[in-house]
Amino acid sequence: MARILIVEDEPEIAEAIEYDLKLEGYEVEVVCDGESASLRGRQPGWDLIVLDIMLPKKDGFDVCRELRKAGVRTPILFLTARAHEAEKVLGLDLGADDYITKPFSARELRARIRARLRNKEEPRDEVLRFADVEIDLARCEVRRGGKDAGVTPLEFKLLVAFVNHRGRLLSREQLIDLAWGGQTFVTDRAVDAHIVNLRRKLGQELIVSVRGMGYRFEG
Repeated sequence: MARILIVEDEPEIAEAIEYDLKLEGYEVEVVCDGESASLRGRQPGWDLIVLDIMLPKKDGFDVCRELRKAGVRTPILFLTARAHEAEKVLGLDLGADDYITKPFSARELRARIRARLRNKEEPRDEVLRFADVEIDLARCEVRRGGKDAGVTPLEFKLLVAFVNHRGRLLSREQLIDLAWGGQTFVTDRAVDAHIVNLRRKLGQELIVSVRGMGYRFEG
């Protein structure tokens, strides 16, 4: 039975989500402010955190930032009434795995939760290696020459997407689907900027540009 932490300060929404997910067979706990979320989210055993952004005491962005900084790798699904691209990208950059915009249907939320839990259950090697780079999937860390490469959570997702499709051409649209999620609007320029950062941190020769088409990973 998957354990899900719901962080939502609107009682009617929180109760509806809790009731629906319990009917689906999940074990659910609800907290209603950011400080409680930051404390409870650090406890072991959670399979998913459903996190509202607009919260009392501490907003969801701060909670996500604190959890990731503390080494918590539990998948985070943002609930947000904010539809602006910059805010969605910020959440993903901070380490969130997905988001759903209010108002949403119970059916859509259940589908997003199932997708996140499936991804969490997929078996995979703990450490991927190429050149002098190591990707520690369990710790979500990238090391180059044995030292922390300083990649952001979103750069980490991009790098894993490249490694999982080694040698294949990936368009910007495919990279957005793999790293940001298909429901996110991201400009080509934003994709290019993140790849420039990855090249600088990991080596220019690893990610090859294919003019007018996309990128190919040659590591």
